[in-house]
Amino acid sequence: MPHRSRHAVASPDTGVSVGLLLASAFAPGTFARSLSARSAMDQGMVTGLSTGLHYLLTVGSQDALQAAAAELAQKRSLRSGRDAVRRQRAYTVGADLAVIPLGLALRYALPSAPGEAMMRGLLRQAGWRFAVTGIGGALLIGTRAVLEGIDARVGARGRIAAFPVAVPLGLGVAFVLERQRVAAPESTAASAEEQRAAPLRSLAISAGVVGGLAVAAYGEHAVATQAGSRLSRLLPGGPQLWKLTGHAASLGLLAAAGYQVYGRAMRKIETGASADEPLLEADEGSRWTGRTVSGGPESLVSWSELGREGRRHALTYVRPQPLIDRPEGVPDLSIETVTGEPAKGAPVHVYVSLDSAPTARERVDLALAEMDRTDAFDRSLIMLISPTGTGYVNYVAMAAAAYLTRGDVATVTMQYSKRPSPLSLGKVKGAREQNRLLWLRILERLHDRPGPRPRVVIFGESLGAHTSQDAFLHWGTLGPEALGIDRALWIGTPYLSEWMHEITGPGRMDVDHDAVAVVNDFDQLQELGDERRSRIRYVLVSHDNDGVTKFGPDLLSPAPRWLTSDRPAPQDVPGASPRGIPPEMRWRPITTFFQSLVDMKNAQIPGAYRAWAHDYRPDLLRFMSEVFELPASSQQLADIEIALRARESYREQLFAAKPDVTPDGS
Repeated sequence: MPHRSRHAVASPDTGVSVGLLLASAFAPGTFARSLSARSAMDQGMVTGLSTGLHYLLTVGSQDALQAAAAELAQKRSLRSGRDAVRRQRAYTVGADLAVIPLGLALRYALPSAPGEAMMRGLLRQAGWRFAVTGIGGALLIGTRAVLEGIDARVGARGRIAAFPVAVPLGLGVAFVLERQRVAAPESTAASAEEQRAAPLRSLAISAGVVGGLAVAAYGEHAVATQAGSRLSRLLPGGPQLWKLTGHAASLGLLAAAGYQVYGRAMRKIETGASADEPLLEADEGSRWTGRTVSGGPESLVSWSELGREGRRHALTYVRPQPLIDRPEGVPDLSIETVTGEPAKGAPVHVYVSLDSAPTARERVDLALAEMDRTDAFDRSLIMLISPTGTGYVNYVAMAAAAYLTRGDVATVTMQYSKRPSPLSLGKVKGAREQNRLLWLRILERLHDRPGPRPRVVIFGESLGAHTSQDAFLHWGTLGPEALGIDRALWIGTPYLSEWMHEITGPGRMDVDHDAVAVVNDFDQLQELGDERRSRIRYVLVSHDNDGVTKFGPDLLSPAPRWLTSDRPAPQDVPGASPRGIPPEMRWRPITTFFQSLVDMKNAQIPGAYRAWAHDYRPDLLRFMSEVFELPASSQQLADIEIALRARESYREQLFAAKPDVTPDGS
């Protein structure tokens, strides 16, 4: 066929080499500090995925430029194969040089703006990608031309010209960039010794990773080249053009591999979500719970239907009075003893699991029936809770509400998923509709109820914060007001919550910004002053070092708001999670996405009882007292805090299957 002969002459291939050059140049940046410390395995994942994706995108960009150059070069009659190689090299260099100003123009024509559409950011990144690819291609071809000149001058017969310069050249560029970064004013926090060691240490580890990448790169190149050659024999167009399909397939495989790594990491962190606990026997509900708890005596929700998280939820409620025949050596953590006041009643805990009824409407009906059975509407405070993906509800929050209200509280929880939170993102819409239906039905009941109306508040943690906020999506702060919500406290709100972005961003007529506060710690809330705090109704507690509150897919395109130049400076707060973002942390294309992914994973690793990353337990007591307007004396707050810590210690022993501890620690 005529189109075969046009491509019979081998042309110089620069895609793989340019890909390796830029991957090597970007590798040291993957070692930059982010929100949390990384293990060697974490660092290997960040470096491997970042450099791998940089490589594939660069190869695709350079091959596209080279394919265009090849098609243009073949339109002219060539006298010899050597002329063809020279001509295509000239056209490739021309394409590389031409795309640099074009790519930069596209990038600067679309300046980054917080909250921008993701497509705008991706277009800007496409411009940046072609610009850096053009720089890398021109640098590589120029270096090769110099080596060929030296080779011809010394008579090395191609040995010097054949030297693989991509990785050394890329690491040389990386060294220069790293030295510039270390010398920047924002890096003064590190010691001089650390600054001198950082580039060499990073480059040494990077060299090993890039070496492995080089092996994979040439394998991928061989497969893509073969695919391009075969397709060019069957379809119009040259092998350089069809080789792009091979790179597209490789990019898809890398994305699939990254998804698998992510899924496995999340499953490991939240392992046991479906495991049975031998301590929780069939009669635990009647032994350790009361009539005001779902799963207990007379409950419309059976103990077996509650599931693992529902049973844990029921077992850890706070007793109003001391337990009769309390085991020797176990402290009394009842409401009456801890607060020094008589309990006003037994806390109501309504919990409806997915197994309790087949449809959302039936589960809502069951929850309302349980509220009627337990006299929940007679409590002065109704706390609506959307759990995390597995159905977990923070035990400290439940206990704190019981102590602060002296038992005069009803909590209502409906499960929407039995999978870990990262695997439950597809359940958000269903959770939103289920929550909205329940809360509207409760509002309807309260509207027709004679006498004093109980206050209704919302509590949500992590994905539970996301799913409860989603009930007000596109309603701004008018949403909770319309549903009769007096106050709300959300901890660890995921970055993916659209409602959170709506109420914290500018320019919405349905948002009362005075009614909202986003803080890192309780002292930060107090620093707002009495007048400002008196207007706040909805509080989001988001630790500055919590990767869950920072990670989102748009990290691939624009720099997020939390990494802009006006970011808060690091500040240690006694007894609280540290404030601020590391000054040396900056947004890097692709790299920041994978660094933040690891930060999100590490934030959820269980640890000691302290305010840190995604652990908000020590924050809860004072925030619930302030936000939900549940006053307590300084001594009572101190005693309750001691009790909460003790309960967490006993709970951990209990769920480690140590039968010598009672479920409520009393």
